Amino acid sequence: MPAKPPRTIATITKISRLRKRIAEWRAAGESIALVPTMGALHEGHLTLVNRAKRKATRTVVSIFVNPGQFAPHEDLNTYPRDMAGDLGKLTTAGADLVWSPDVDEMYPQGFSTKIQAGSASDSLETEFRPHFFGGVTTVCCKLFNQVAPDFAVFGEKDYQQLCVIRQMVDDLDMGLKIVGVPTVRGRDGLALSSRNAYLSAEERQIAPTLNQTLKSLAEAASRGQRLGSAENRAKAQLIKAGFKSVDYIVVRDAETLGVWSVKSGRPGRALAAAWLDKTRLIDNIKV
Repeated sequence: MPAKPPRTIATITKISRLRKRIAEWRAAGESIALVPTMGALHEGHLTLVNRAKRKATRTVVSIFVNPGQFAPHEDLNTYPRDMAGDLGKLTTAGADLVWSPDVDEMYPQGFSTKIQAGSASDSLETEFRPHFFGGVTTVCCKLFNQVAPDFAVFGEKDYQQLCVIRQMVDDLDMGLKIVGVPTVRGRDGLALSSRNAYLSAEERQIAPTLNQTLKSLAEAASRGQRLGSAENRAKAQLIKAGFKSVDYIVVRDAETLGVWSVKSGRPGRALAAAWLDKTRLIDNIKV
C-alpha cells in the first residue's frame, strides 16, 4: 500500500468561508480555540497551539501581520514572513484551520472604527509606541468577532498586551476566555521571538542578559529593596552588557500594571524593553 500523503492544514482567506466553517463546527457541538499570530512561527507559538488543542475540540490559528500596530518608522515591510514554513509547522502540530486574510479583507475600503485600549495600556509600551495597543485591540476585536472562539490563547512574553486584551474582553462582555501561557525560552533564557531573527551572532550572545537582569531585579524587589534604585541598577547593567538603549526595566503590579510594592501583598511583574542595535527585545518575569 502506498503511503498516504501528509495532511495539509486548511487555509481560509475570506470571512464568508471562515464563518461557514465555524458554523459547521458549532452545529456539530464543537468548541473553538483561537491562537492569534503574525506568522514566522517558532516553538513558542506551537506551545500556544498545543494549549489551545487541550482547551477546545477545534483550533484556529490566525496569521496576519497587522499594519495597525506598526508606526511608519517600524518594521512592517521587513517583519519576518514564512507562510510555507508556518503551514508545515501547524500541520505537524495538529491545528485545524489557518485564518489568513489579506489586508483588504481585514480592513476593507472605508474601514474607520477603532477600539481604544483601557487603563492597562496607560504606560510602558504606550510611552514608546503610542499607536501600538489601539492596533492590537482593534485587530483582536475583529478576530474574536470573525472566529467567535470560546478561548483565545496568548503568550506571556507580550505581558502588557495580554493584560490589555483581558481588560478589553472583560469590559466589553465578549464572552470568551483569554488563556495566558508562560514564555518559552532558549536554553540560555532568551525569550523566543520572531524578531530574534534580526540579531547578529554577537547580539545573540548579549541578548540573554535581558532575562538575567530581570531575574536580578525581581529578586531585589522581592527582598524589599527600593524599586527606583534597583531599576536604575538594572538599566545600567543592560547598557554595560552592550544594549544600545533601554526603554524601560521596571516592576509593576502584575494585574493592573500600576505601582507595586512588596508590602502590598499583591503579585508583581518585572518588565523590560531594550534595544540591541536596531532590534527591540521585550521580556518579563514574575516577582
